Amino acid sequence: MKTYKFFFALALGAAMIACTPKEAEPAVEGADETSAVDVKAKTLKDFTPTKAEIDSVSYLIGVNFGSFIKGYDFGDVNYSKVIAGMKDFVKAKGDFRDPDFGKQFKISPDRINDMFNGYLEKRHNYKLLANKEKGEKWLAANLKKSGVQATESGLQYKIIDAGNPDLVPSPTDTVEVRYKGTLIDGTVFDETAEGADPARFTLNSVIRGWTEGMQLIGEGGHIELYVPSDLAYGESGRPSIEPNSTLIFDVELVHVGKTVASPEPAE
Repeated sequence: MKTYKFFFALALGAAMIACTPKEAEPAVEGADETSAVDVKAKTLKDFTPTKAEIDSVSYLIGVNFGSFIKGYDFGDVNYSKVIAGMKDFVKAKGDFRDPDFGKQFKISPDRINDMFNGYLEKRHNYKLLANKEKGEKWLAANLKKSGVQATESGLQYKIIDAGNPDLVPSPTDTVEVRYKGTLIDGTVFDETAEGADPARFTLNSVIRGWTEGMQLIGEGGHIELYVPSDLAYGESGRPSIEPNSTLIFDVELVHVGKTVASPEPAE
């Protein structure tokens, strides 16, 4: 698993969502005098944030912290402790770079890197094992269903329409397909948009489950693929696919573009 380096300021939300200060406007002759007049003409009340402004900024600070929690996949944290930590930091005295700064907290901020990485590693390993076990259990039950078959690799499939037996793709062929990909809980993570052109790619450029499975039908065919994690994205996963996830694909093979062999060079 990747190890992250959490700088103290980052952990406190400074870099969760970059806040870029507005660049200063070019100097204009007489601008300072005008600004001074404007400020003098106003009262403290004019510069006191309204309750609505305070509430809005407070909410966006929460969004900022939420971005950090979600971005690093901390999961279900104890939000009362998050708020307590924020309050403790706001009340803290001195500079966080001072050696004794961390003594003001229940847990020293010096432990952020070790604790965060240890926690995230444990969550990652839990997902690896849990998803693997869920996938294996699901595949075992799925194999008992009518029409479902399995290959030696563990790929499961159900042929709905075999298509043209004379136009079966090989790994180096280009295929055009319409498809929908779902997780075993039914969540759709990818699909061909309705009305859009079919997806087009070389068959050996995708996950192994697809490369193997699409060779089981011909052009015009329709197949369901039930792909074990080791034939899909494995432990890496994808943004919308957790590591070790078993995937389901409903695929229509629209067109097969056969690879034309290059002619042998003349002697």
